[in-house]
Amino acid sequence: MARRERTLERLQESTRKQADLAARYFLEHGHLPEDPEPTRTVTEWSRKSRARMTRRLAELDYGPMLRTGLRLPMTTLTYPGDWETVAPTGKVVKEHLKAYRKRFERAWGFTPLAIWKLEFQRRGAPHIHLWGPEPEGTAGELRRLTQRRYRPAVGDGLPYREWLSVVWADIVDHPDPEQKRRHIRAGTAVDFREGERMRDPRRLAVYFTKHGSYRAKEYQHQVPDAWAEPGAGPGRFWGYWGLDPATAGVELDPATAVWAGRILRRYAHAQGTTKLTRNAGGVVVKDERVRITQQRAVRRVQGGDPIPTDRVVGLAGAQLLAPVRVRYRTVRRPVVRLGNGRGFLCVNDGPALASTLARALDVVTAPAADSYRRRTGPVQGGPVRQ
Repeated sequence: MARRERTLERLQESTRKQADLAARYFLEHGHLPEDPEPTRTVTEWSRKSRARMTRRLAELDYGPMLRTGLRLPMTTLTYPGDWETVAPTGKVVKEHLKAYRKRFERAWGFTPLAIWKLEFQRRGAPHIHLWGPEPEGTAGELRRLTQRRYRPAVGDGLPYREWLSVVWADIVDHPDPEQKRRHIRAGTAVDFREGERMRDPRRLAVYFTKHGSYRAKEYQHQVPDAWAEPGAGPGRFWGYWGLDPATAGVELDPATAVWAGRILRRYAHAQGTTKLTRNAGGVVVKDERVRITQQRAVRRVQGGDPIPTDRVVGLAGAQLLAPVRVRYRTVRRPVVRLGNGRGFLCVNDGPALASTLARALDVVTAPAADSYRRRTGPVQGGPVRQ
């Protein structure tokens, strides 16, 4: 908690200094300084971004999406063969996604509720996965019935799948007619089988995190060379529309927080992960528990052998060492959940687990917490998210 407080103080001090510098520049020149040129390059989907996405998707309230009563397929938006002409930077792709969101709302009469994820094909072209409701009826039908001055738009009168193909090709708008014709035919996909697998927040969060994260598909998270320049990166790899988090925070004293972290870590270890083996008919024939590991690059420093003195010119009698060599090797290490009492767990029923954890803390930590308070005196509680 002390480290977090010092980090917050440094952030506030940096913000004040930046505000003072901006005010001084405005008084001297009469306008604010121009934004600096971007210098950061993004080459892959970072581990921290994956963890943030998993946590956020597990915290979202999917009630508004489920109350629509519509089917929830997995929609894929791709780019034509000559994709660099229409998507030279990640910012352009995000503008296409923004235009798709506006056209969806205009055509179907409601704001899209969806989760999206950006990935890359082997040829480097970006494609976007969208999980959200499939509208019923035809595009523009509601607008045609409710507006006195109806103006037709691209795709009006078409069902969702056909509307999606026509509208997405119109948004991308490749200048080559042949490329655009092929894009209309094969630029989108609607998969109901994948969408039906998302039955709870935990399964959804894990699917979006692991989709393409296996070794055979890790290329889907590697930024193409055309975007590996400052200012041309992909930006955010994921996001959501029309959904809000449903979380609650509880203040715990340090002793209770330590016990809470230990209990949750043991709970995660006890749950483990099971691997189901199915036969040709889809029947489970084997259920085995597997060990959760993750791939890491381990740094190994190797010192050189002594250099013979007869090879050293002008340094008779001296002994030199060869330059130190640093090598990296890839290893797989067990995954540690809630290390040092920090982190999160994805569960199917968060409120039930929080209630059980509260009862366990009342039984386990009461004597220890009383002893801790008698020795240290009153302490301020730190926030612990469940």
